[in-house]
Formats: sequence, C-alpha cells, structure tokens
Amino acid sequence: MSAPLLEARGLRVAFRIKGGTLRALDGVDLTVTRGETVAVVGESGSGKSTLALTVARVHAPAEGRLVFEDRDYTAATGAELRTLRRRMQMVFQDPYASLDPRWPVWRSVTEGLAAHGLADRAERRRRAEDLLEAVGLPADAADRLPAQFSGGQRQRIAIARALALEPDLLIADEPVSALDVSVQAQIVALLADLRARLGIATLLIAHDLALVYQISDRVLVMYLGRVVETGPTEAVVGRPDHPYTVALLAATPEPVPGGGGRRLILQGEPASAADPPPGCPFHPRCPIARDRCRTDAPPLADRGGDRAVACHFPGELAMP
Repeated sequence: MSAPLLEARGLRVAFRIKGGTLRALDGVDLTVTRGETVAVVGESGSGKSTLALTVARVHAPAEGRLVFEDRDYTAATGAELRTLRRRMQMVFQDPYASLDPRWPVWRSVTEGLAAHGLADRAERRRRAEDLLEAVGLPADAADRLPAQFSGGQRQRIAIARALALEPDLLIADEPVSALDVSVQAQIVALLADLRARLGIATLLIAHDLALVYQISDRVLVMYLGRVVETGPTEAVVGRPDHPYTVALLAATPEPVPGGGGRRLILQGEPASAADPPPGCPFHPRCPIARDRCRTDAPPLADRGGDRAVACHFPGELAMP
C-alpha cells in the first residue's frame, strides 16, 4: 500500500444533547491512499456521516488525530484550514439543497474558485463549461438554473463543483441515495470514470453494499460510532466476519457475493449513542450473542489480509 493521503486515528466526537452526551464517534481509525476509494457503510445513526464531516473538519474531534499528507490538521483554523479544504471537497446527499437556486449553474460550479480568488469571471465561466462537459452535461447548461435539471443532473453539477478546485480527496456523503435507481447507476459510473481519469481518492459514505461493491477498494462497517469490520471490499463482502455485516449483506436487494438471498431479520432497533449498551454495542440485536458479549467490548482485532473485526466470535454467523 502506498503512503496514506489521509489518516485519522482514534477519532472521538460527542454532542451535548438534552439529558446527556451523544457519542457519535468512539475511537475511529481511517486511512485513504491516493487514488483509492474507501467506503463507510452502516445504518442511519452509525456515525458514518459524522466521520465524513469530521474528516472535512466541519466537526472538530474531541480526541484523536487527523493528518493529510503528513500534515496534522486536527486543530487547524483560519487560513491553514481554508488552504487544506481546497484539497478535499464534498458532495452531499441532496444536490438541490447544496446549490443556490438563484444562481446560474456556472456560478455555483465555480464558487470555490471565486472564493479563493483563483480566476477572473471569464476564466471561471470557461472552467465551468469544461467541468460540466467532464461530468456529462452540455456546455450550454452553464446558464440554466438548478430547478431546470433533474436530480441526477443536479448531482452531476454538484460533482463538477467539487472538482473545480482540483482536489486530491472527494468526500461523497450518500451521493446517490436521493436518486432513482436508474440514475444511481449513472452517478456510480461517473464516479468510477472520474477516478480512472483523474486519480482522485474518494471517501464514500453509503448504506448500500451493492453500490460499495461496485466502486470501492476497501470498506469500513460502522455501528453505533465504532468500526466493527474493515478490509478489502471483495473480501468483506464475499466472506463477512461480523454478524452486523452479515445482516447488512442479507438485506441487500442487488446481487452481490453472498447477499440478496434469504433475509436475516435483525430484532429491535439500534441503541442510542447517548446510552450505548455495555459490552459489544451490537449484542442486543446479535443472533449469536453470548454472556461475554454483554459485558466485554471486543477490540478491533487483526484477522490477516488487511482485515480486522470487532467480534468475540468472528465468522461464526454464516450468510443465510
């Protein structure tokens, strides 16, 4: 593996809520190398979007360390953080909400260039046309308003805007979950094409393991603010070790190795991150939980082959 572009170590993020503290991230490690796509998957409330926003330093970690190309930016502020953010750009779940409805598309696409004073108006306009063409939209789209486009086209515009500053890392937070299935496939293909042509590293936040299997190199499975399984995507999807990963795969409607067959129905809802259960956080819903699981939290342990799992009985639950 080449030298990391991004490293996160021991990230802990907590939010004050009425009656207590919500531990959104609880000791999360993450590494992304140049040109690599790393996916983070889990149910709503697992902490995956908080991880993306912490990497982008929208949230500051209470504990832990963030390093980008050997540069520690955990506590970066002001001009230092502004400079760093040129190197990592975000694509959000709702493309319409992330675009100013009053602006023509070319202005939204080049907003970052204007903010950093990197080009004059005419140069920004030319750059917008080039970027729109790169994501599969006609150059004459530049003068239209966001409301004149479909959801998939708006997401292409959002991706073009993220590329305007020529970032090294693209952080895509559920980039297709708000789109129709047929349009999702187009955006997935676009992300794969951009990676092949531009060599951009991507941190992909998703809940769909079929999507993850198509375009990611490695995957982190999160549950209640913790990483419970990680490794090469093909290995994790083909032979999951954690019962939670098995359940996610069994719920996948699309054909992936080991998934989409007979369902494994988890009982109950995820516990609150404000009041996590003792021991393994997954044990109240786990079909193979034993007494040890209810008292001892399993560490994220090396399983070989660049894989790790946080389970006292890894691999014991086979795919249904």
